[in-house]
Amino acid sequence: MSTLKEIKCGSTVRVVKLSGSGTVKRRIMDMGLTKGVEVFVRKVAPLGDPIEVTVRGYELSLRKADAGMIVVEPAEKDGGDVNVG
Repeated sequence: MSTLKEIKCGSTVRVVKLSGSGTVKRRIMDMGLTKGVEVFVRKVAPLGDPIEVTVRGYELSLRKADAGMIVVEPAEKDGGDVNVG
């Protein structure tokens, strides 16, 4: 498993869990980053901070420290992506 801060631009991932605690975890959840939601990584600043993502239909900028608390896995796409032959 990796964290959101390690994901490359143009990738879509699914949130597995939030490893933060207390108010930080609550703030991340209030922004719409909850278990099972898909996140598309739009941009990463030249020095890696902040990271711009699309989640639940809106753009969100996250600090690298906050993105490091979000454990993700690759998102699975539905149908049509299988090469036959």
